[in-house]
Amino acid sequence: MKKLLKLSLAALTVLALMIAVVGCGGEKTAATDSEQGQNEVKEKLIVAFEPTFAPFESTDENGEFVGFDIDLIKAIAEEQGIEIELKSLGFDGLIPALQTGQIDIAISGMTIKPEREEKVSFSLPYYEAGLIMAVRSDNNEITKPEDLAGKTIAVQIGTTGADKANEFKEKYGAKVKTYNTTDLVFMELINGGADAVINDIPVTKHYIAEKGKDKVKLVGDLLQGEYYGIAVAKNNTELLETINDGLLKLKENGKFAELYKKWFGYEPPEYLPGSPS
Repeated sequence: MKKLLKLSLAALTVLALMIAVVGCGGEKTAATDSEQGQNEVKEKLIVAFEPTFAPFESTDENGEFVGFDIDLIKAIAEEQGIEIELKSLGFDGLIPALQTGQIDIAISGMTIKPEREEKVSFSLPYYEAGLIMAVRSDNNEITKPEDLAGKTIAVQIGTTGADKANEFKEKYGAKVKTYNTTDLVFMELINGGADAVINDIPVTKHYIAEKGKDKVKLVGDLLQGEYYGIAVAKNNTELLETINDGLLKLKENGKFAELYKKWFGYEPPEYLPGSPS
């Protein structure tokens, strides 16, 4: 009887181990399928951006999303035969949203830089930009970074402008205020809550032309050069190839230059990294 009980217990143990092995195998297969799914181009892609970065993305009087980035991603989608849905999101939330799969693409005047490349994958560069300082039109004290000692800099949170301002904080003892949108950044400057703004030069120029004429001016030299890229989830190679292929096609067929002239009023540079040679 004891021998029979031992055999029964042994059989149950073997059976339990077999079930556990099968269960683990099933979980592994499911995870693999999920990983494969993340690397596929979906039928409908969610494209997100922060819509206060004119002329790259903003809203018109009808509440429609407009801008160079908006037209560009629509053109890429049309060229590649994919469907997209546009979504407004805070700039500092774009990369986390890509990492968690809430969105598929981020196009928002986003500078390609090593810290971001550790978290997401970038397309070929599509715009050459850079950082510049701006002050109130009646401010003649600030003309270079050294003049920011003891002064307050307003920047948009999560941007390279914020990175540069923090660099000047450490180097010159400047103070830094962060805001969610560029409109709030410039409003703080105009209202006297900040002495300077550090922001992307095309956006700053556009703001001055549209809203800040006789209120804001550029000062000093370009602080650093930058390239914008379209971001996707890290190592999503298939989607990245789809975007890059579409971008190159637009450059080759002249559509890219057409959109560039529409929003900036002049021809794009003859060469950008990744442009057809």
